[in-house]
Amino acid sequence: MKILAVSDEECPALWDGYVPGRLSPYDLILSCGDLKASYLTFLVTMSRARLLYVHGNHDGSYDSAPPEGCEDIDGHLVIWRGIRILGLGGCLWYHPGPYQYTEEQMRRRISKLRRALKKSGGADIVIAHAPPRGMGDLEDPAHRGFEAFAELIDRYHPAYFLHGHTHLRYEHFLQRELQRGGTRIINVTERHVLELPDPPETVQKNDALTWVTRHRETLDWRDGFSIMKGR
Repeated sequence: MKILAVSDEECPALWDGYVPGRLSPYDLILSCGDLKASYLTFLVTMSRARLLYVHGNHDGSYDSAPPEGCEDIDGHLVIWRGIRILGLGGCLWYHPGPYQYTEEQMRRRISKLRRALKKSGGADIVIAHAPPRGMGDLEDPAHRGFEAFAELIDRYHPAYFLHGHTHLRYEHFLQRELQRGGTRIINVTERHVLELPDPPETVQKNDALTWVTRHRETLDWRDGFSIMKGR
């Protein structure tokens, strides 16, 4: 099974320089945020693969014009072909703007997912926009990672934690992949391909997406405005 993960920078080879059939090998596309809605719509149309996404801090336009044919799993746990996928978009709050959360807000978001994580036995892949604190982040306020994500990894041990936000060209020392325990933390800026074992044939034929969570988040990025303005 091939999974295409994308984030932050539109890939010329998959868009402006697209060649028919280039996206056909992929079974699933995962977006970690900060990409044009039209780009995601193009990817899902040309690949005919399912595309799941979370929001980056520059994706406020998705509120009125979301990517067509794609599925928003931000704040949700879903299962596709036996793979448990958890979505947690947004970055650490650094100034008024969309999809930014304080550490406490992100911990609250994760806390609301505990029942679903227990029900499903955890998550195999986490797709986030920001990295965990100290694992591929930077020291400037806009690009610090979440301590809450490091705690999530230590508690639930997902096989993969995918993120963007810190473009690999920002600093020479940024690495594409890091390891925390048994979790591979991968910066998927622009694009990265994951190859997973194929599920049983009976599972492959079922393309349905199972939503373990069905709640509507009562906490969203707009709460950050009232919290920070009140300081």
